[in-house]
Amino acid sequence: MKKIWSTILATLMLVVLIAPVAFAADDAAAATIDTGDTAWVLISAALVFVMTPGLAFFYGGMVRSKNVLGTIMQSFFIVALISVEWILIGYTMAFGTDVNGFIGNLDKIGLAGVGLNVLTNGTIPELAFVAFQCMFAVITPALITGAFAERMRFPAFVMFILLWAIFIYNPMAHWVWGGGFLASLGALDFAGGLVIHILSGVSGLTICLMLGKRRGYGKSPMLPHHLPMTVLGASLLWFGWFGFNAGSALGANALAANAFVTTQAAAAAATLSWVVAEWFHNGKPTILGAVSGCIAGLVAITPAAGFVEPLPAVIIGLVGGVVCYFAVAIVKAKLGYDDSLDAFGVHGIGGTWGAIATGLWATTKVNPAGADGLFYGSSDLIVAQLISIVVAYVLAIVGSFVLIKIVGLFMKVRVDEDEEVSGLDLSEHGERGYAQSFVAGSSFFDTSDGSAMAMQQNLHAGESDIK
Repeated sequence: MKKIWSTILATLMLVVLIAPVAFAADDAAAATIDTGDTAWVLISAALVFVMTPGLAFFYGGMVRSKNVLGTIMQSFFIVALISVEWILIGYTMAFGTDVNGFIGNLDKIGLAGVGLNVLTNGTIPELAFVAFQCMFAVITPALITGAFAERMRFPAFVMFILLWAIFIYNPMAHWVWGGGFLASLGALDFAGGLVIHILSGVSGLTICLMLGKRRGYGKSPMLPHHLPMTVLGASLLWFGWFGFNAGSALGANALAANAFVTTQAAAAAATLSWVVAEWFHNGKPTILGAVSGCIAGLVAITPAAGFVEPLPAVIIGLVGGVVCYFAVAIVKAKLGYDDSLDAFGVHGIGGTWGAIATGLWATTKVNPAGADGLFYGSSDLIVAQLISIVVAYVLAIVGSFVLIKIVGLFMKVRVDEDEEVSGLDLSEHGERGYAQSFVAGSSFFDTSDGSAMAMQQNLHAGESDIK
């Protein structure tokens, strides 16, 4: 009998000793990092990174040659500026512990405590999520620069962009993605229609209205100086957008595949509809119209990519191309505002349409974590989307207005007239994008009597108003 009780006691002790280890093993298994998901998110982060240099080329080709470097510099510099801001304070403001639905607290300032922890309710390291979201934080203010291209001083630009990221982007990202009040309301934004495109496009419109028109706008031609560069930039944007949307699934899974296909479908459909609209309106299809339509479709599908099926994505793209073309080619011309590179017409309007479309076509058949839209039997989502759109517009308008006024208290925001005439490449950065030279060997430019030098000076003096 004693031997039996000894055996039972020993067994119980062994169970007590082993149980915590077993439970710990179960917890570890539940928090295991999935290497496939991690690889996809890191690759997606790299794809989204490529989008900002792509945007630099996209915008750079559309400005006049005297402003190409200044325009590219704005996007390139933002990569560095916002990456540092994101690590220091941006991530914790957007994704730190929620404070009354308004902002994240500072428990992760400087990425404190993030380490190699697994993302809550995820299968990837939190640092992978930090990297992925960093690229979103980078490209969003870069989109704004298209609205005020060719007329803002670089120091004012730097100060405004930094303040905008801290006081406008970070709170909005928390409201929608970080557990804030719009998320509690039920708003859906898979990859950034509200947080990125509406916010940047409406902010851009606000700033361009505050700065005023470029010198000669509406009187002198201000045509793109290098359309092949713009096409290259658009191609890089399209390529990177697969990481932008499909990467937002945060895993190599069926949801990522759905977002990938809906992204392609909408971009292609909007390219077609923009070109057709332009063809009927102006009589000729243009490559600038084709790439603009592509971006419009990508913008429109961004909030919906992980919530809608492929066929609605085609409809979203078709409508997005036409709506954005109307905003750019007709509304802007009628109202006369100088949104230099159509940041509002494409991103503001396209993002608005995409957020509305999400409320129409979202379905839990695609994403059980989402909601059913109006066409799937529920009106709750479209109401939440409309409220969120209004919130994004108000934040962008009021916030940008206040920030530009604050920056203006400390420095001059707009370049002087003579600096604008000579171009921001020279006046702000002291360099040229292209070598200025004449064809060698031409008798027309014979320098023996000095006439060629005088002609060159006269040409440069005249070209400043048309470049």
